[in-house]
Amino acid sequence: MIKNREDVPGIKHHVKNPENTTQIFNQYRALLFSIAYRMLCNATDAEDIVQEAFVRWLQASDGEIQSPKAFLSTVVTRLCIDQLRSARARRELYVGPWLPEPLPTDQRQDLTETAILGESLSFAFLVMLESLGPLERAVFLLREVFDYDYAEIAAIVGKSEAYCRQVLHRAHQHLEQRRPRFEVSRQQQERITSQFLDVSLGGDMQGLLNLLADDVVFVADSGGKAWGGPKPVHGADNVARGVLGGRRFLPPGIQGGIEEVNGQPAIVGYDDGRPVIVLLLDIEGERIRNIYQVTNPDKLHGIRTGN
Repeated sequence: MIKNREDVPGIKHHVKNPENTTQIFNQYRALLFSIAYRMLCNATDAEDIVQEAFVRWLQASDGEIQSPKAFLSTVVTRLCIDQLRSARARRELYVGPWLPEPLPTDQRQDLTETAILGESLSFAFLVMLESLGPLERAVFLLREVFDYDYAEIAAIVGKSEAYCRQVLHRAHQHLEQRRPRFEVSRQQQERITSQFLDVSLGGDMQGLLNLLADDVVFVADSGGKAWGGPKPVHGADNVARGVLGGRRFLPPGIQGGIEEVNGQPAIVGYDDGRPVIVLLLDIEGERIRNIYQVTNPDKLHGIRTGN
């Protein structure tokens, strides 16, 4: 936890020049949000963390910031670690499965401008990160996604370089069996997502089975505030029946289509212009191996209002 500015690397204790303070901060805003969202999997909380970092940046008036990136990255990362630790208890009270908050990215190329940034924003990747503890997640993201060196990471998390290397090694061990075995092109994602939407709306059981991996898993996050199964559903036959049977819970006037969410094609449905469902597919080869459905209204505020 950050107790005072002496704990933060990148700061010297001389008089800080207040000129261009906001402009300098804004140079790093996208990076800070990228770190915070991947840490917390919640856009609202990530924005709050970034805003708190800005406040602390402004309050550092008695020190000259030697490295704005180091200072701000440290504040954001440590705040996220603290929040993740406190969130663990709240997760135990969450109704049903928990999934990340969907993040529209069609207007946010900065979040997906490289292959690793795009991959690390996917639901499959974020769900995979849930197997890591807060410190493991921070070290893994800073090193593997944002390319900080070990000296920088050690200063940010307040550990030795050797310890950070051990933490990263453990993180890789935890994630090894969860990573996809095949890369999927954007064209494949778009095509299979479109096919899934067509056969689901058309009630085509066999067409749906043809798209699903035998061990496919369907996870629905409703938070107990909308429709959605209380537990994950396993197996192609069970999932196909659940998808087709679940159509009866959809609002009769639902409209929508395919939009870009978390850097990938997603099915988004609107009821009277209000987003009510986001569905993302984790695709491996030509088959769907995971289906993530979010209907919790608290997690759909970031989806733009439909026309």
